[in-house]
Amino acid sequence: MSTLIHPSALVAPSAELGEEVSVGPFAVIEAGAVIGANCKIGAHAVIHGHVRMGEGNIVHPHAVLGDLPQDLHFNPLIPSRLEIGDRSVFREGFTAHRATVAEGSTRIGSDCYFMNNSHVAHDCKIGDKTIFANNVAIGGFVEIGHNVFMGGAVVAHQFCRIGAYAIVQGTTGLNMDVLPFMLIGGRPARHYRLNLVGLRRAGITGDSLKILSAAMRLLKKKQSLDGLRQTPELLYLQDWLAAPSKRGLHGFATLED
Repeated sequence: MSTLIHPSALVAPSAELGEEVSVGPFAVIEAGAVIGANCKIGAHAVIHGHVRMGEGNIVHPHAVLGDLPQDLHFNPLIPSRLEIGDRSVFREGFTAHRATVAEGSTRIGSDCYFMNNSHVAHDCKIGDKTIFANNVAIGGFVEIGHNVFMGGAVVAHQFCRIGAYAIVQGTTGLNMDVLPFMLIGGRPARHYRLNLVGLRRAGITGDSLKILSAAMRLLKKKQSLDGLRQTPELLYLQDWLAAPSKRGLHGFATLED
């Protein structure tokens, strides 16, 4: 099967489309865009010229990828990109913008799922297998790890970090960092407990889960993690905590919460 382009679609001659790409009615693919093999571009979707997309992605109708950052000081002549991995799904009305930094990239990993009208702002970094429910919106320079679930209508302030395997309760507003492996929610947002369902689905069970539980109890008491046995999950947590943060860390829930 070769590439299939609907007669009403507008595809620039210099756009690069891989094998077996399909482009729906009235879709627009600008000059310079690169789309990997087996991608499906839905009706009325717009792929701007600064997009680099891997294989097997599905872009639903009216999604817009790679448009200008929503930054009043951005110069449109600055070269920057939106880079997307493989096999992700972008549902109706999804938007993601290219970076503000010269030669920089907004990055979305592989095997992600972005539901209706969710948004990834400029200069964000999104890990693999991350899910955004409907109407999630994250500000510029937000970093999200692998296997994160963002509930419906979650919003994140620019420069927030959300660690791997976290789950954010729907309608939560984030203005600080979210610990890996945790469930967070409420107003103001607080860490409640480990994301047990997500961790078990990922095969993080037994001693690894017990060590993470002990680590979170120690963090809640503001105590060191040095006495715990080193597991891959604990090493990731320690590296994540040691990395620079511009927003600080959301606190833990108490009995009163």
